[in-house]
Amino acid sequence: MRIEDSVSLAARTTLGLGGTCTAEVVLEETGDLEALPALVRRFSLPVYVLGAGSNVLAMDGRHELLLLRPAMNKAPFVCGTAVLPAGQQAQADCAGQADCADQAGRADQADSATYAASEAVLVRVAAGTPLPQLLAFCRREGLTGLEGLAGIPGRVGGAIAMNAGSFGSCMGDHLASVDIWAGAELQTLSRAELELGYRHFAPAQALPGPWFVTGATLALARTRDPSEVGARMAEHLATKKARQPVTARSAGCVFKNPPQGPSAGILLDRAGFKGKKLGGVAFSTMHANFLVNEDKGTASDAVRLLDRARERVAQLFNTELELEVQTLPWRSL
Repeated sequence: MRIEDSVSLAARTTLGLGGTCTAEVVLEETGDLEALPALVRRFSLPVYVLGAGSNVLAMDGRHELLLLRPAMNKAPFVCGTAVLPAGQQAQADCAGQADCADQAGRADQADSATYAASEAVLVRVAAGTPLPQLLAFCRREGLTGLEGLAGIPGRVGGAIAMNAGSFGSCMGDHLASVDIWAGAELQTLSRAELELGYRHFAPAQALPGPWFVTGATLALARTRDPSEVGARMAEHLATKKARQPVTARSAGCVFKNPPQGPSAGILLDRAGFKGKKLGGVAFSTMHANFLVNEDKGTASDAVRLLDRARERVAQLFNTELELEVQTLPWRSL
């Protein structure tokens, strides 16, 4: 466990914006959880759980809060096989929603039914494991199902908490169970005990907060030709590089795609916001739904630009865009 006072939020988010918070607690191993309740009581501050900061808009100024960062990272490993319950096979919790990476506003469903076979390979993974590390493991083992996550930054815990996905597949499609710390204890919730949807993850029953993901068991499928897994990952990554500003300081897609009609990126483009700047932030010239920090941007700039974009889209298309990025500390924009 590591504890640090007065930490920079800009340094802990991929967008590179934000002020400071009172303190940070980094959980490096599962054993650190035992000391957590007393530590939270000692600080007596609101708690904000942050992973790699890849889907976060941190506010300017100083914030009196305790930043909690689950960084437990143990190499993924196969822990067995299981017969999937009826109705769980090839269930796509994010299907029906347009993919953020798809400029045409239609998700590529090629990977959305990747473990239709009745037997799944079970893989244990920790919350602090970087997604590229998990995908590299799947590539080596010839395990299919997560190829659509290629190019998505962040860690496993954040990907689960946001039900991250792309190309018609999302983390929720492959969750057999999730380990959650809540109410000073560690508990494992089965898939049936989870509420999953488009960029949404939550326990079906309310838990004493704050709660956060510490690990999970994934249900994947073993392919006959392991090279196919790597080939699909490379194909998806190349598509993202061609359509998205993957090397820019960005928090990924800033708005969720509406349930019906064109994607958020298309609506923002039609509203004239592709490449639109305010201060040091802008909507990307590659993809209108990506907010990027070009040079010394501020969260205040970002909020004003997002508000203007949302108002214009509502005015032109009678569509209310909903934020996909999370604010730190939480606030309604």
